[in-house]
Amino acid sequence: MLIFKPVTSEKAVRMIEGENTLLFALGDRRVTKEKIKKEFEQVFKARVEKINTMMKKNKKYAYITLNKENPAIDIATKLGMI
Repeated sequence: MLIFKPVTSEKAVRMIEGENTLLFALGDRRVTKEKIKKEFEQVFKARVEKINTMMKKNKKYAYITLNKENPAIDIATKLGMI
């Protein structure tokens, strides 16, 4: 099971509101985009539009853009990000 750690920086909150995108720090840096998408859709019951990943200081971050029918702000509220 993949561990999603939400990032609650000022930029991340702007992305939730403006781009319907959530930012997560991932526990495993070897995980693929396909695995991230599959796990996210199972856990949060929301359709993923696209995923961008980034490595920074030996950590992997995933920018997950959701489908228009699934507002990112709803998931962010459930996670306590907003």
